[in-house]
Amino acid sequence: MNEWNRFDSRATLDQELARFAAQTLAEAIETRGHGYLVVSGGSTPMGFFQTLSQNQTLDWSKVTVTLADERWVAPDHADSNEALVYENLLQNAATSAQFASLYSGDETPEIGAATLDAKFSALPTFDLVILGMGGDAHTASLFPNTPALTQGLDPQSPHALIAVHPATAPHARISMTLARLLRTQNLVLHITGANKSKVFEQAITPESHATDMPIRAVALQQQTPLQIYYAD
Repeated sequence: MNEWNRFDSRATLDQELARFAAQTLAEAIETRGHGYLVVSGGSTPMGFFQTLSQNQTLDWSKVTVTLADERWVAPDHADSNEALVYENLLQNAATSAQFASLYSGDETPEIGAATLDAKFSALPTFDLVILGMGGDAHTASLFPNTPALTQGLDPQSPHALIAVHPATAPHARISMTLARLLRTQNLVLHITGANKSKVFEQAITPESHATDMPIRAVALQQQTPLQIYYAD
């Protein structure tokens, strides 16, 4: 069952999600000495990133941040999710956090996924994974009707990372698999706007399929409860 957290403004959503993330990471640090946070790119999380970065009570030196997916571009590229995280989250109080990059510098994301898979498979259970969703119902870089989607959505996949070549978006990409994303204590979908709410609701109807609307696989899985943070 999905749990909706609805807010009257995007600013309030950002504040409450930042509060939840900081609390979750602080509890992880107290319990096992380190916190692991997985975030997503795009414009939706920027306000959340900036709000969370100002949290001065969290011991950021004991936090590792990484991404659910990355475009296969260098970190100084304008389209890099890593650059977005550094410019908006790893600022202010959060500059001491560690960052685990999904970009290896290899020629292709296939080589990069092979290079990095063991490292990301060996990371412990995440404390918080925050996913986004596109208007086509993709999440991370698990795009509809792509050759990599079957492996990407396999809940038993032995791989943490796959290469993706979306036909409907620029750049080849690397993405965490659903199996790796679900190895987390807390799973959040962060979406804004009535259109995305409608896409999500459509994805979970009996008539929909995960091959066409990949977010369905996240929403209907029974392994890790999904919390939805939403504002118009």
